[in-house]
Amino acid sequence: MTAARQDAPVTAAQPAEGVAVTCHRLIHIYPTATGDVVALSGVDLSIAAGEMLALVGPSGSGKSTLVAILGGLMQPSAGRVHVGDHELSRLPAKGLAALRGATVGTVLQGAERNLLPYLSLSRNIWLAQRAVARAARRRLDPPEAILELVGLAGAGARRVGDLTPGQRQRAALAQGLAAGPGLLLVDEPTSQLDVAGRDEVLAALTTVNAQRGTTVVVVTHDGEVGAQLGRAVTIRDGRVGAEGRDGRDFAVVAGDGTIQLPPETSAAFPAGTLFEVDHTDQSITLRAVATPSSRPGNGGVTNVDDPPDQAV
Repeated sequence: MTAARQDAPVTAAQPAEGVAVTCHRLIHIYPTATGDVVALSGVDLSIAAGEMLALVGPSGSGKSTLVAILGGLMQPSAGRVHVGDHELSRLPAKGLAALRGATVGTVLQGAERNLLPYLSLSRNIWLAQRAVARAARRRLDPPEAILELVGLAGAGARRVGDLTPGQRQRAALAQGLAAGPGLLLVDEPTSQLDVAGRDEVLAALTTVNAQRGTTVVVVTHDGEVGAQLGRAVTIRDGRVGAEGRDGRDFAVVAGDGTIQLPPETSAAFPAGTLFEVDHTDQSITLRAVATPSSRPGNGGVTNVDDPPDQAV
């Protein structure tokens, strides 16, 4: 009689190292029956290995499309994406699958979408690790160690239905960390949580980043989430519209030289406004000199008397 083969137990691994991410002139277009929809319109973005970053913006701004591309779930229409040493457009389907299995962990919006409700938390993580461990041939942390990392020590035998909303979201994070990824992409992890649950999830992400060096990218509508992560990139109309770092807000020069003005500034200066540009070594000053006008005989513009300077 031949003894049944059993998988070797999963043992502790060395901490994962974060991977860097670079996007260059990223464009993505969705064809529809009524015409093309431009989701991304020339995104340039650099994320350092081991950095924590929030992608902030309203629904339809393009941030979820950007994360799907970073995770190798779709190819951009144009532009280049590097995740670690890999340029994603050059990877075949098998290479993208290997990347998703070993290098990139993705947590979908809605904790329940990431977990099988009829299995315990430990079994959920073990199942996610099983194929990855065999394909990548490396040692992974045991489920209990991953659960402890996100603040769920001793919860391995519990099921999804036994958890609070905040605990469910942290269990989903543990699922995304099952393969020890260098990049963790998390879509709206706090949108359905109260303040206490939100802070628990953010604390778990901070612990993962600090202890494992994992690069963490969080998609969110909540500006407070971005403030707590330290760096927040605002996506507006498919482009990088602004960036916040350590409580300060900045405009961002895109790869084609354009700058998106903050919404409150844009509202004061309609499209077609003419600006003078004064450039010194230390600053750039934009001075509005004329605004569009429907009145004939003036070249379609109206002069601005004593316009306010907009320093960039």
